[in-house]
Amino acid sequence: MALIRAASTVGSLTLVSRILGFTRDLLMARYLGAGLAADAFLVAFRLPNLFRSLFAEGAFAAAFVPMAAERLGQPDGRTAARRFTEQALAFLLPILLAFTALMLIAAGPVVLAMTGGFRDAGPEKLALTVELTRLTFPYLMLISLVALLGGVLNAIGRFAAMAAAPVLLNIALITALLAFRGDTSVATARALAVAVTVAGLAQFLWLLAFVRRAGMAPRLVFPRFSPEIRTLLRRIGPAAIGAGATQLNLLVSTILAARLLPEGSVSYLYYADRLNQLPLGLIGVGVGVALLPTLARLIGAGREDAALHQQNRALEFALFLAIPAATALVVAAHPIITALFQHGRFTAENSAMAARALMAFSLGLPAYILVKVLTPGYHARGDTRTPMHFALVAIAANLVGNVLLIWPLQHVGIALATALSAWLNVALLARGLARRGRLVPDAALRRAVPRMLVAAIAVVAVLLVLHPLVLPLAAGSGLARVAAMVALVGSGAAVYLGLATLIGAWQPRMLLAALRRPAAT
Repeated sequence: MALIRAASTVGSLTLVSRILGFTRDLLMARYLGAGLAADAFLVAFRLPNLFRSLFAEGAFAAAFVPMAAERLGQPDGRTAARRFTEQALAFLLPILLAFTALMLIAAGPVVLAMTGGFRDAGPEKLALTVELTRLTFPYLMLISLVALLGGVLNAIGRFAAMAAAPVLLNIALITALLAFRGDTSVATARALAVAVTVAGLAQFLWLLAFVRRAGMAPRLVFPRFSPEIRTLLRRIGPAAIGAGATQLNLLVSTILAARLLPEGSVSYLYYADRLNQLPLGLIGVGVGVALLPTLARLIGAGREDAALHQQNRALEFALFLAIPAATALVVAAHPIITALFQHGRFTAENSAMAARALMAFSLGLPAYILVKVLTPGYHARGDTRTPMHFALVAIAANLVGNVLLIWPLQHVGIALATALSAWLNVALLARGLARRGRLVPDAALRRAVPRMLVAAIAVVAVLLVLHPLVLPLAAGSGLARVAAMVALVGSGAAVYLGLATLIGAWQPRMLLAALRRPAAT
């Protein structure tokens, strides 16, 4: 119950952020389109976003939170956790300052290495991307500090503040698009790049206020290479790779699209991935964030059976939502992309190309989510190396898949390779836990999953019937687009929930009982 409440808290706030994120993307599609300025901004934003996912959120969620949660279980728990946070900050801050300065200086060669100067594009596109990279990269330092403060709050069971922080990024970007965009798409891209760094500062101040309110604000102290810091540093590197496999695969995709594919391919992949990321953020991130400290506390107390039970409930909850989400995005990709993004500079051809990428990405949606649910089973036990090894295998498989599929399928091949590599990662993670007796599906999970698949098949049938009827509406007026989305989402949800309830794929009373009691904030 507590796990579902915490995951629902994170998921609901993530929903708010993603709704604002889609508003941002709609405005970006309108004012940037899928051309030179859009590709330049998206590549520039990919770099700090990648390092944020790898080292800030990924590594600290995996390495820092279990160690902080372990110290909270000691007699002087809050004091010990705060001292540990101070030492972590003492090592993190100078590294961030040095790395940010290095990237600002070396932005030109880094962008050139990523893009190859962009195929069939003039030097102005490379120059703009370098300029935008320098404007966005300070965001990495700020968001890394945000991740540290958010890790403290998550460790003490206060999930809401960190889950709400991305809202500020989307508000800043929307404000830039509405109030500070220029007369050209290039000027608008510059305004967006500045807004990224401004948002990082706002997020840092937001988290700092909540950490102070909780009495856990760290002071600046002189770095001391204590045994616990050595342990943290030893875990961070593998954790970054293990937690960031999907982001690394997306970076590979961006590089290949920029180097080998026609202009607009980076943007097609971006908009498709944005839709794919919506359920991943709502389900995978929400469950993963709540599950990690829960497992760490139970395992630290020697309650392995309870930890297994929590893991099974997390898998059941995640799959119940992930299976229909993937089904809908694969079957109805074209009308969804058309209704949301086909405005202004974003043409019908752009919609068709992005929809194909969305179908391929969404084949791996349950896998992206399962990675978020299975990885805490390792990290909560202090094992960050095993997921790293599996992630490296998945990254290598993704690279091979890209090379094999990019020529016959263009940008769709890149998305498909990402999906297939995610399923490989899931298979390796599940096998590793099962071999150690740390993944034992119970009767409830074994009973529920086949029923979920039956309900999803019914959703496929309904959406296939609706597809030709709603596609013209999706390209129509604002009200027609809303009607198309309501028809797709409403009918799919009604069929899935109705049939799932009828055949026993879920228990609504248990979920409602969990949600009635508020989670910690």
